[in-house]
Amino acid sequence: MPIPEDVTGEEIDKDVRQELQSLPKTLADDVAKNLVMVARLIDEDPEGAYGYSRVALRLASRVAAVREAAGFAAYANQKYSEALAEFRAARRMTGSVDLWPVMADCERGLGRPEKALDMAGAPEVHKLDKAGQVEMRLVAAGARRDMEQLDAAIVTLQSPELASNSVQPWTARLRYAYADALLAAGRDGEAREWFAKAVEADKDGSTDASDRLAEMDGVEFVDALIEVEDQDEQRDEQRDVREGGGDSLPVEDAEPRDLTTAVDEDVVVVEESDTPADVADVADSADVEEGKGSADAEGSEGGVGQEADKD
Repeated sequence: MPIPEDVTGEEIDKDVRQELQSLPKTLADDVAKNLVMVARLIDEDPEGAYGYSRVALRLASRVAAVREAAGFAAYANQKYSEALAEFRAARRMTGSVDLWPVMADCERGLGRPEKALDMAGAPEVHKLDKAGQVEMRLVAAGARRDMEQLDAAIVTLQSPELASNSVQPWTARLRYAYADALLAAGRDGEAREWFAKAVEADKDGSTDASDRLAEMDGVEFVDALIEVEDQDEQRDEQRDVREGGGDSLPVEDAEPRDLTTAVDEDVVVVEESDTPADVADVADSADVEEGKGSADAEGSEGGVGQEADKD
């Protein structure tokens, strides 16, 4: 797959770069560039990120960072079985438990919420840092909801981290999940309160808490820019019709047409008629011409009959 010229491979994390030092330099550079593309595209173009991850995997399947990147790319494309296999491989290589929560979420994606709950209660969870433990709590609550255990999901999310007033990287997502669970349980008033708290903590727009809050308040957002563009488009269409002489113009915008009177196959055109009298004169002329034409026709028919008698 093509690599943009601005990608050098130096953009990757230094720990990943250190892992790649076990490879020949040229190969390490190629792998690094593909990993940069995975990180660059995974949010906006998951399919593209997945393609680059497969290239990196073919080049260096024995590098843990490559297996991890391949796992996240597969996860972003909802390829949960493949993602789980890559995460397990990366964990075997490093011995780290950092991927434990996302591995449990893959179990949810595969329709095995019970397995995810088993992982939430495993000893590995105690080895996670605070962010990992909060992530594991979110996964466990999601598993409870998968099993339609809404009250249990709410209780799972109730924690010191949720009650804390300090804002951490996980705070917005934790409050959002709690609000969403409350809303699913029919506790609308509490849900609105926690959506509002999620908005306060969501400085980088990682959730749609503001939209959910507005929806609960009955607020509808109208994109003024789209309305202006629609109006401009309508004006352009009307102008195109006028310039092209189309028949779909409004009556008040239509150009005046020439008045025509048809007599048999002949057409008498009245150009820029000013008075009804002009029209009447043309009509009288047309009647005279019609009478003359009829007489000529009778004479012609007689001539044809005479020629036939002579024959």
